[in-house]
Amino acid sequence: MAFDIDMIKKVYSQMGDRINKAKELTGKPLTLSEKILYSHLYDGDPKEVYKRGESYVDFAPDRIACQDATAQMALLQFMQAGKPQVAVPTTVHCDHLIQAKIGAAADLQSALNTSNEVFNFLDSVSNKYGIGFWKPGAGIIHQVVLENYAFPGGLMIGTDSHTVNAGGLGMVAVGVGGADAVDVMAGMAWELKFPKLIGVKLTGEMNGWTSAKDVILKVAGILTVKGGTGAIVEYFGEGAKSLSCTGKGTICNMGAEIGATTSTFGYDESMERYLRATGRAEVADMANGIKEHLTGDDEVYANPEQYFDQVIEIDLSTLSPHVNGPFTPDLATPIAEMGEKAKANDWPTKIEWGLIGSCTNSSYEDMSRAVSIVEQAVEKGIKPKAEFGINPGSEQVRYTIERDGIIDTFEKLGTRVFTNACGPCIGQWDRAGAEKKEKNTIVHSFNRNFAKRADGNPNTHAFVTSPEMVAALAIAGDLSFNPITDTLTSESGEQVKLDPPKGQELPSKGFDVEDPGYKAPAADGSSVDVVVDPESKRLQLLEPFDPWDGKNITGAKLLIKALGKCTTDHISMAGPWLRFRGHLDNISNNTLTGAVNAFNGETDKVKNQLDGSFGAVPDVQRAYKAAGIPTLVVGDHNYGEGSSREHAAMQPRHLGVKAVLVKSFARIHETNLKKQGMLALTFADESDYDKIQEDDTFDFLDLTDFAPGKPLTIVAKHADGSEDTIVTNHTYNAGQVNWFKAGSALNLIKEQNKA
Repeated sequence: MAFDIDMIKKVYSQMGDRINKAKELTGKPLTLSEKILYSHLYDGDPKEVYKRGESYVDFAPDRIACQDATAQMALLQFMQAGKPQVAVPTTVHCDHLIQAKIGAAADLQSALNTSNEVFNFLDSVSNKYGIGFWKPGAGIIHQVVLENYAFPGGLMIGTDSHTVNAGGLGMVAVGVGGADAVDVMAGMAWELKFPKLIGVKLTGEMNGWTSAKDVILKVAGILTVKGGTGAIVEYFGEGAKSLSCTGKGTICNMGAEIGATTSTFGYDESMERYLRATGRAEVADMANGIKEHLTGDDEVYANPEQYFDQVIEIDLSTLSPHVNGPFTPDLATPIAEMGEKAKANDWPTKIEWGLIGSCTNSSYEDMSRAVSIVEQAVEKGIKPKAEFGINPGSEQVRYTIERDGIIDTFEKLGTRVFTNACGPCIGQWDRAGAEKKEKNTIVHSFNRNFAKRADGNPNTHAFVTSPEMVAALAIAGDLSFNPITDTLTSESGEQVKLDPPKGQELPSKGFDVEDPGYKAPAADGSSVDVVVDPESKRLQLLEPFDPWDGKNITGAKLLIKALGKCTTDHISMAGPWLRFRGHLDNISNNTLTGAVNAFNGETDKVKNQLDGSFGAVPDVQRAYKAAGIPTLVVGDHNYGEGSSREHAAMQPRHLGVKAVLVKSFARIHETNLKKQGMLALTFADESDYDKIQEDDTFDFLDLTDFAPGKPLTIVAKHADGSEDTIVTNHTYNAGQVNWFKAGSALNLIKEQNKA
């Protein structure tokens, strides 16, 4: 299905001239990333050269995508902006609120029963403001975007960190918080620090058990979860051209796991094939007309060290299949080494579940390669040792794989087919026995494997790998099984070796679907009413945050000093809490409950300095708020890693936290804090983290002089009467300082609309 053709025509019509002007300004050939960024400036033609990692730049995205969990808060904010319609093409996708338990039909009906109020709200808001609405069961946002909206050379943002999936079709697609999306919906610019550039040169061609997933699993092992922070990763080389479009999407998708702003590939024949197969021949024809602008210049790829800030080279011909984890997606292990490594680390080798799907690996190609392994097990009489589940990426994929017999083959092995939704990948999995918190292992083709993420059990060791490797490992039921060298025992006692996977890049009979699940908005939504019940437990209209009073913050108490990894899952858990994503006060009851208190090593247990007692983090913070006492949160490296969820910034703000002081931030979370009028600060000297004590009170000395590039000084007053002066840095520019002063970025938008 082709949407927004006129918008794409406009982008392509001005792209060449803008890129040529950028080349004149910079005096050099350009990477694909630079071409897309310079051709999407909010003010039009390029007029200056931007410094990577330094310049804040205003961009004009072509489109916005929102998933149902984050769309609630984003659209509640947009309703306050006073605009009759969104300024750029926008879609909402209902994929997060469907819990996997029994199977597709029953689970979808259960979601409709329990979340109907939210779905109706999103439907009506979308209808009123000109937003395309994808109904529950239509598919996972990023797969649906790739199939319908992504186009080479485009710039899009989405309220989900895996928006980056669209880089598989040659976009610069970036995950943002809802407040960023609201700015663009309202016709404002989207601000981003001009990214650094990491080039990944792919040579050779994959063979055997190696898949596109192994490329990003390898890259994650090299760069770690924060090695891509502030950078776009651009893949190129003959190896890149040999990958399918959806394989490219898989690689870009998991770029979120290295902290990258986004990842992308240059336009090539695989993208053209995918566009035509998904009913967008007109887009392919247009792209072919300007294809020299839709990839990096030849000189760039011939001499990448001169044009990228960092270059990595991977030979696909020698790349081994990888299994990453547990508990972090960057702990990379070649499959041949997993058995020994698991034994050395006391990881459970018995596999309880194998799960295929999520936005990362739910394409037709993924399903066809995985089913080629399942088919062998069926034919050779091998009974699977682990339970098995799949989540098709979209109704189009599900309908097509059902037509082609793929689902039937999966079901012969006892596979549970879940709804076309995120499911276990985001904690929406009612897994039997998870409440026992037993130590166990699962393998999946998802993107993240943080503790408790899939099933809520902190002792579930989750490992990330390709769909075909998930199939092989689930059939074997053994984490140490290497299908390249090892055999399995059939029910007749015969030793059987699995053949390498085979699959189809695209369905030979073409894609098909009866009802894709799309609902177009009303041409004129002015008469559409959006009603929110004041007594609702799921939805709550927003009240503006208070502006800064112009004074130094004094007498602030320490809420929590978080130790080690503190992701957005730790700050605002998903899973059962997803039902409160549209109700700020209710969801605030999970604030920082997963963060580890540095003073006692426990979660959700912090000291209340008002009475010396210990309590849950949200309860203690509500006590401070009731007493009118400001608070600080202190954290470690890469604070806010993970999902784009702005709730992780809005909840502390709502509860009265004034500042977050850490060693370093994940990009999206830092921006989210700024948007909500919070102070996002980093230690000038990281060792000062160790000086923070449990009973500390903080005074800001120079907040009244808050300005770009000017450090802020805080005095930490300890219970014994001693003090430490702590210098903090920040990355606020002049516009962001105004967000803080106004109380939030949205407050400024409202003021401008009134004017």
